[in-house]
Amino acid sequence: MSKVLALKSLVALRKSLRRNKKRVVFTNGTFDILHRGHVEYLSKAKKLGDVLIVGLNSDASIRRIKGPKRPINSNADRAAVLSALASVDYICFFGEDTPHRLISKLVPDVLVKGADWSIDTIVGRDVVEQHGGVVKTIRLTPGRSTTNVIQKVLDAYGGKQQ
Repeated sequence: MSKVLALKSLVALRKSLRRNKKRVVFTNGTFDILHRGHVEYLSKAKKLGDVLIVGLNSDASIRRIKGPKRPINSNADRAAVLSALASVDYICFFGEDTPHRLISKLVPDVLVKGADWSIDTIVGRDVVEQHGGVVKTIRLTPGRSTTNVIQKVLDAYGGKQQ
């Protein structure tokens, strides 16, 4: 079975997980050019529950948020790489700029973001806390980011990030 599910299928699965008392953790992001920081972050997120669901921004939403040169890797490529990680149980694409609708449909037990986000600015916090869940941040691996990887490649090959 593929780890990438449509929202309707994931909502049905979430109901089953709830009945079976499985603690569902949710995080989201672009996960473009997967690196050590991503892997460590997702591993820590998985340890907060039984099942880790990753909301993955669509290519179009990434372009709106990060500009016309992103993402570097397509939806299919980013999902394939994330799917290979043992810590990731399921992936669901979302096309909006934020995962609020996705979180509202899934109502995870734990909502996780990197510690570069303050708890009060995490999208979906209202939904999760309203239903008795918790919102947590995870310390990021210092010096590891997609932006840094892109800049390192550009520096090595004489280009500049715009």
